[in-house]
Formats: sequence, C-alpha cells, structure tokens
Amino acid sequence: MSSELGDFLRSRRDAVTPAAAGVTSWGPRRVPGLRREELAQVAGISVNYYTRLEQGQSANASDAIIEALARALDLDDDERVHLYELARPVPARRTRTARAEVAVPGALALLASMPTVPALLLGRRNDVLAWNRLGHALVAGHLAFTDPQDPATRPNQMRLLFLDRHMRELHRDWAEEAASAVASLRYVAGQYPDDRALAELVGELSMNSRDFARLWAKHDVRLCSSGTKRLHHPQVGDLDLHYEVLHLPDSNGQRLLTHTAEAGSAAADALALLG
Repeated sequence: MSSELGDFLRSRRDAVTPAAAGVTSWGPRRVPGLRREELAQVAGISVNYYTRLEQGQSANASDAIIEALARALDLDDDERVHLYELARPVPARRTRTARAEVAVPGALALLASMPTVPALLLGRRNDVLAWNRLGHALVAGHLAFTDPQDPATRPNQMRLLFLDRHMRELHRDWAEEAASAVASLRYVAGQYPDDRALAELVGELSMNSRDFARLWAKHDVRLCSSGTKRLHHPQVGDLDLHYEVLHLPDSNGQRLLTHTAEAGSAAADALALLG
C-alpha cells in the first residue's frame, strides 16, 4: 500500500498548479504541478519527510501531517478519507476475503418488497449478489435472472461496464459512468487493502480494458452515492433515472442500488412498460 500512497500523492501533486497553491514559479518547469519541495513548503513540513512519505519509507503519519497535506493538495472529503486510509493503513485483517460474499437476508427481503423500483444488491467488489425482476430487466436482461445466485456465474458490475458491449451500449454517458465507477472502486480499495480478490479484479480489468487501465492510473477517488443515470434501453428507449446507493450497516460493504423515475415522466412510463 506504500506504493499506492506515493502514486496517489504524486497524482494529486501533479493536479495542483503553482498559481492555485500560491507558489511563485520561476523558469521552465519539468513537472505539470507542484514540485516536492513546493508542496512541502505549502504544507509546512520538511522536504525530507514528504519525500519519505511519497517513497513509502514512513508509515503512520500524524493527523496534523495528513491534514496539512490535504489542505495543500486541496483534497475534497472523499480524497481526504482516502489519504488517511493510505497513510495510516490498518493491520491486515484476518478474514477470508477471497471467499464469495453472501447476500444479507434482510436485503433480499427488501429487494422482493419493491417490485416497481429497479434495484440491485452489490457486494463490496461490485459483484451483483441479487437483483429484483425490474432491476434485472433494466440493466442486464441479456443475462439469466438466476446468475447472481451462483458465485460461478455471478455478474460483476465493473466487468459488465468495461467488458460487456450490452452494458456499454446501455449508458448514453458511458465515459462519465466509467470514470465514476473507477473512482468509487479506488475508494473501496483504500478501505480493503488486504482484499486479494479485489486486487485480482483490478488486475484483470487493467489487462483486458485499456479504458479501465487509463482511468485507474489517474487515481481519482469519489464515493458515488446518488445522481442521474442516462440510459438507452434496447426495449423501451431512453430513460433518465435517479439512482441512490444505500450502504447497509454491518454488511461488510454490501449496498443497495436503486433507480427511480420522476412521477409522470416518460421514464416512469418506460419503467412501467418494462415491468
């Protein structure tokens, strides 16, 4: 994870211009953003200590150091949380992280109780643990409804997004959707640095999708919890749907993804037709 910290710091340092940081720049520059010594000056820490951080030679930085770097790099809330997770990693969890996740029973009952709302239950690695009938019809009608029930056939939202042409065609703003998905996966990866299956997923996607590899290398971090999805469904056409991600307590990262349409809208009519 020390290399992850260094990569993240360099990516954020490259994104801050000297003018934005209030640094006077003299002569030609070989870096797009701040130099190490400039960031250290703005953050009020020694250049040697910052260099050790970037090179992974110093662990468990203090709150004051992390906050100073977050301010100097102008990090948002999600990026600040991610910086803490990388700079102060927890000891490796003694968990069976490679074992397939099991859907929370209460979440399955909730899915079944909302037949008019397209919904999916996602695991922390973006495996589709379950979906209701309308959720399945909306996002992956070309797959079998029973696929999530067996770990061997269980779809993964990230694999679908980057490796399945049906999913790529479903999103009218695929590039924006892909960037948000990767930034969210970065956030999760910082929380579970010891999850081997998650690391294998990242490696697989990096090998098989140039788009994923490019986005992953940017080190953008964002916890996407709500917004609008602009879809083009092969059966009912264009839909603009509001989505919410509901994180389930005590579920080890499982969450519900719901889609709703504005009452009386064309999207609402399309969902009714799809149902």
